[in-house]
Amino acid sequence: MDDMARRRELAAFLRSRRERIKPVDVGLAPLGRRRTPGLRREEIAQLSGVSVTWYTWLEQARDIRISRQVADTLARNLRMSAEERRHLFALAQQPLPQDGRGYAVGEVLYRLLDELDPNPAYVLGPRWDLLAWNRAEAGLIGAPDALSDSERNTIWLVFTDPAMRRLVVDWQHEARQMLAQYRAAAGQHAGDPEFMTLTEALRAASPEFREWWDEHDIAEFRSARKQFEHPALGLLTLDYTKLSAMEDSQLRVVVYLPADAETAAKLPLLADGNRAGRAR
Repeated sequence: MDDMARRRELAAFLRSRRERIKPVDVGLAPLGRRRTPGLRREEIAQLSGVSVTWYTWLEQARDIRISRQVADTLARNLRMSAEERRHLFALAQQPLPQDGRGYAVGEVLYRLLDELDPNPAYVLGPRWDLLAWNRAEAGLIGAPDALSDSERNTIWLVFTDPAMRRLVVDWQHEARQMLAQYRAAAGQHAGDPEFMTLTEALRAASPEFREWWDEHDIAEFRSARKQFEHPALGLLTLDYTKLSAMEDSQLRVVVYLPADAETAAKLPLLADGNRAGRAR
């Protein structure tokens, strides 16, 4: 494929992916009458942190370069599958990131997360990386898409993010339990460099993790009840469980359900103003 044909294919591919996404799918309110299906160019440009002019040129097959970071962001905001993401990177002439997070979150799982709103829900990879989330989860823990790849990890956030310490009621108990579950998961991936790198980073970043890790406590996951002191909504009492994804046995779907009527009444407010997302 010559360069002009490649640029035209990239432009057509991006346009087709943009036109299939509804504004509500990415947390945008539909404004005014729409002449074309899907997101407008200015909307995907805004979501992706690029100028409208630059994105318009991209869909016009102009001779401009697309960086790996922008390709990542576009793939996330256009909710591309793993196969579509690989195709995008090939057309952009960029190598796929080799960061151990290349697990495919299929469209059915995205739809499941959307349908679970306003109940917080997210998809975890085997190393506890946060791969996809719904609007309610973004409202509960803060916007995950604002985090770097290394920060978008549940155990990393619990042990290193001061806001998470304030959010989780009885943080010490919950953090110790999570560490014991993480250690059990790490034991099933003994020698995995991704787990080893994360564990060493946690030991360096968190005195509590370092101390409790050396106690060698192990725990298997069990459905349980957890409380959060949300900065805007106050106390939320939630029951949570974890489900396996049939299309990839290494993925888990974590779902929170209201444990009382007061929490149930507050949950719709979590989703307001937030948008679902996926890891870069």
